[in-house]
Formats: sequence, C-alpha cells, structure tokens
Amino acid sequence: MRACACAGTLRDGTFMLSVLDIFRVGIGPSSSHTVGPMRIGRRFVLALKKRDLLTRTHSVMVELQGSLALTGKGHATPKAVVLGLLGLQPETLDPARADADVARVAEDGRLKLGGSHEISFDPEADIHFAYDNIPDLHPNAMQMSAYAADGTCLLSRTYFSTGGGFIASRRQLERPAKGDLVKATTEARFPFGSAAELLAHCARENLAVHELIMANEDTHRPRAETEAMLDRIGCVMMACIDRGLRTDGVLPGKLGVKRRAPNLWRKLVDTPNSNEREQLFDWLNVYAMAVNEENAAGGQVVTAPTNGAAGIIPSVIRHYCSGLEAGPETDGVKADCTANVRKFLLTAGGIGLLYKQRASISGAEMGCQGEVGVACSMAAGGLAAVWGATPQQVATAAEIGMEHNLGLTCDPVGGLVQIPCIERNAIGSVKAVNAARLALHASEQMHVSLDQVIETMRQTGLDMSTKYKETSQGGLAVNVIEC
Repeated sequence: MRACACAGTLRDGTFMLSVLDIFRVGIGPSSSHTVGPMRIGRRFVLALKKRDLLTRTHSVMVELQGSLALTGKGHATPKAVVLGLLGLQPETLDPARADADVARVAEDGRLKLGGSHEISFDPEADIHFAYDNIPDLHPNAMQMSAYAADGTCLLSRTYFSTGGGFIASRRQLERPAKGDLVKATTEARFPFGSAAELLAHCARENLAVHELIMANEDTHRPRAETEAMLDRIGCVMMACIDRGLRTDGVLPGKLGVKRRAPNLWRKLVDTPNSNEREQLFDWLNVYAMAVNEENAAGGQVVTAPTNGAAGIIPSVIRHYCSGLEAGPETDGVKADCTANVRKFLLTAGGIGLLYKQRASISGAEMGCQGEVGVACSMAAGGLAAVWGATPQQVATAAEIGMEHNLGLTCDPVGGLVQIPCIERNAIGSVKAVNAARLALHASEQMHVSLDQVIETMRQTGLDMSTKYKETSQGGLAVNVIEC
C-alpha cells in the first residue's frame, strides 16, 4: 500500500492527538458546520484580543464558503457564528440560553464580541453565503474580517472546519507536514500512524488496544483525569439518549420531520415478551435515532466522531455495555459497567485517530463514509474489544465496519441533518454489531487490512463528485421534494 500523503501524518512519528480530541461534547446539528464555526468565531475574537484590536473593532463580516455556504443554513451555521463571536464554547454552553442569545442579537442588531465589546451586527447582512466560492484547501472555509469605524480592515483570517469539530488556519493546512490539524504537542509513549504499527505495539508489549491507548493518554494528563473525562463522555451520551426517548414533537426546519424514537421506545417497553432477535434491531434503532433526533434539534451530543454520526457509538454502548434498563434513565452508566465503557471508548477512539490521521472524518471531504462509515468502524472495534477480541480481531471488526460503508454519500435533503442522516445512524449501529460478531469468528488476518480500507476510503472520497459531499446538490437532496 502506498504511503498516505494526507494532512494528518504524525509529526516526527511521535506526537499524537488524544482520543478525547475525537470525543467532544458539543451541540447539534453538525460538528463541521455548527461546532467548528462556533470555535472559529471564538478563535477570531481571541486573535483580536491578542493584537489589542478588540476595542477598535466597529464591525465584523463573515463569509461562508464551499459546503459551509451550500448547507450552512440547514446546519445552523449562522447561529454557530453568532455564538462563537459571543465567546461561547460548545462544550459548556446551555443550548436553551444560547438560542435566546442568538435571538437577542437578531432582534437588537447588537453583539458583544467575546461577551464584552459591543458592536453592531446583523446576522442577515453580516454573514454572507458565498455559494460560488469553492475553497482550494478544504470544502469548509470561513473568512472572518474585522473593521474599524472608518472602514479600515483591522484583521482578516480564513479558517477551515475540517470535521468532527476540528478547525485549522490556512497556514496549518498549507503546511501539513508540521503537524496535525489540531496541535499535538504531547509525545506519545506508543506512537502509531497506521493500524499495522498499532498492532505491532500491542504484540510487542502484550497489551490490548485499549491498554495501549490508555498508556498514550497518560502522556497527556494524569490517568484519573482521563478516566473522569471518559466517564463524562459516556454519561453525556446516555443522557442524550434519555432526552431523545422522552421528547416528542417535530424537528426544526422546513421538512417537518416528526420525532420517531419516543413512539418506538414506548412500543418496545409495552411489549417486553416480543421476539428478542427481532427486538435487537429495534433497540439499536431507537437509541441511535434518539441521539440523532436530539442532534437535529440542536441538543447536546458527543461528536463520535462527528455530530452527523453521533448516534452509532452511544447506541451500541447503551445496548451492550451500559448496564442500563430500557430507559430512559438519568444517572448515566451503571458503576459496575464503567470499565467496559472506558474500554469501548478507548478502543473506538484509537480507531478514530487512524481515520483522522490517515484520511478525514469530514463529510464535505469524504462523503458520509467519512462520518457514518467511520463511526460504524469505531463502534465495531469498540464492541469487539468489550467482547474479548484480540487486537487483530479488533482491527478486523473496524475494517469490516468500514468496508461495507465505502462510497456512502452525504446528500442531506434540504441541507438538514435529518434525511437520510437519522435512519443512517440506526443502520450503522446494526452494521457495527454484525461486524464485531464476524470479527470474533476470524482467527487470523483477513484479506483486507484496516490500513487498506482506510486508504480506500480516502481515495474514494477524493474521487467522489462534490455534489455527493455535503453540498445538497445531488442524490436524495435533489430527488426528494422539500415540503
């Protein structure tokens, strides 16, 4: 297999991201179109502060380019821009209060940059959708410009939202050899740039995948902090399912999509003696759909590895690893199941790092194979680990999970993360479980390796027409009439 020349190559072969860069708490409906732009807005405000330009700023203009323009309205990108300029962060904001803040800016035409310096700002006029501007470095580009009272441009920067909430400056994308799109400054104990290297470490050190990943996390922070953060990720995932199971109604947007998870959940709990094999799919479906309906409504979710694919990993964890009853619960993962959830997340996160480093987790670059496909691959590997798989079987499960999602397009109807996204997560959850089962029956390396399938995904994404990569210009997005 030829070497991958993508932007995620490890710097000097020793510096790596953390799995907690893959799993991040944010808000829906999109990690690349909502969480990323929010972080970009805040980063621009911090850049103004750093240069002592904040108090001189009279106005700010935002230009959304590429996929951010084409599907930005349906993905709540304007809302995210406002929240970022207000200085809010996706991990800590209150979604209900955030909606009120955005409504206030729209009504008053005033915005406090970073929460302090007030300027005039009209989202309808000051956020421009440059539909014809196709960026050269990445499909998700956003230009931010600040102006003085006399019209002088104080600062102008172009940033890119590269998937999963990751963001990068133009300089970072133009000089990929200097490191990943997110600065990785911690030297890993067991650095790996491929699945082959990961498996070699496991064999040499006699470690399971999750043990090796945890050893690398130990170089980022004390183990107790990592465990606490993993536990929080698991709890946020379960809470998201709980909210989705008990919230009826219609999702935002012109499609008028009705939430289906609550009704399906009620049917399941009212018929406890139904055929268990038939209900298996229903439980996975309802948990995945609950998450993605919450995501579509702008609720709090965990990027896993993106918002559009956020339902697959929580669904599999809920059904097989959490110890929770049918739900909805409120206390997160049961105490005696914590170890399994950590094992799942560490293993799945390690697989996610491979996709981030060797290809992309951006639907605007790879199509939905880079979102739902990657999430399916991660979930398959994580569940296989919980079921006692060897490192090779974990890699096989991840490979199977992706192999049967290759070529999956991203064609959201109406630019909304609803159709086909919600059901696609349900299908991906079932695929992940089946991939883990198949891998447990494999006692040796299969014909296709995880590295080969990741490279195939990358090549397929590069070859895929842009109309099938989160632009709503092809596929279901043009063949389904918007109501």
